[in-house]
Amino acid sequence: MMEIRHLRTLVALAEAGSVSAAARRVHLTQSALSHQLRAIEARCGVPVVRRKGQTVELTDAGGRLVALGRSVMAAIAEAERDLARLAGKPSGGLRIALECHTCFDWLMPVMDAFRRNWPEVELDLVSGFHPDPFGLLAADRADVVIGSAPARRGGFAVRPLFRFELMAVLPVDHPLRARRFLEAEDFRGQTLVTYPVPESRIDLIRRVLKPARVRPERRTAELTVAILQLVASRRGLAALPSWGIKSYTDHEYVIARRIGKGGLWSELYVTMTREMAGRSYAGDFVETARARCFETLEGLEPIVRVS
Repeated sequence: MMEIRHLRTLVALAEAGSVSAAARRVHLTQSALSHQLRAIEARCGVPVVRRKGQTVELTDAGGRLVALGRSVMAAIAEAERDLARLAGKPSGGLRIALECHTCFDWLMPVMDAFRRNWPEVELDLVSGFHPDPFGLLAADRADVVIGSAPARRGGFAVRPLFRFELMAVLPVDHPLRARRFLEAEDFRGQTLVTYPVPESRIDLIRRVLKPARVRPERRTAELTVAILQLVASRRGLAALPSWGIKSYTDHEYVIARRIGKGGLWSELYVTMTREMAGRSYAGDFVETARARCFETLEGLEPIVRVS
């Protein structure tokens, strides 16, 4: 019998593109996921995927089942929302604070999708840059923080969104443009353009430059487009998420290079109070954000667990 977990696996394969990435996304080993695929194909009597090296491609049968899976999971989510309303008639609000300000690019469509599902829940953005965004939760000035995981989690519920790669952003004619990737020493003597947040919250500084004792001059801007304009006009370099700069690199406004041979990867989480996490609509906000981001943003990877 075809099970919901089988459909969920096929959807993960369609979105992740490889058995290894899909397995991480549905919290299975690669062998367990391969076993599920064999069971699905035995049940259907036709292949549902074609392997191409490390990647997989859906057959027509697999594509049909993915469409079914998305439809079924959407129906289940809708039913769960209706049941939550019947059980508790949820109402209230979500005040969202952003530690990662590049997230504005994808948050607006997520909020629109959420409003369609929960019109009775008021959404609001907590404006400005905050030196301690998690302090806003403790002070009841925000309900949700989107950013890195808090160092101390007492009283907080932490939900993973995704992993993403931070890219070095350079002017198109920069002398380092011939490099395949940049290392810490490449930033020595440069100006680094960042958001106006503490250095401890900037991964490039904290994880790459500071250990190498490289301290470039720093300049700040509040908007992503302002950071990119400064880079394009040769005022400095930046480090931004790959999905936040794609349209600018596609149009050759700036260029991007990996940071380190394996890339500099970061993780994005939703943090909320445990009381807020117990509300149905808060959990649905996280699921809506995660699903939409994997559908629309390139280069994301799932976070296997909250470490």
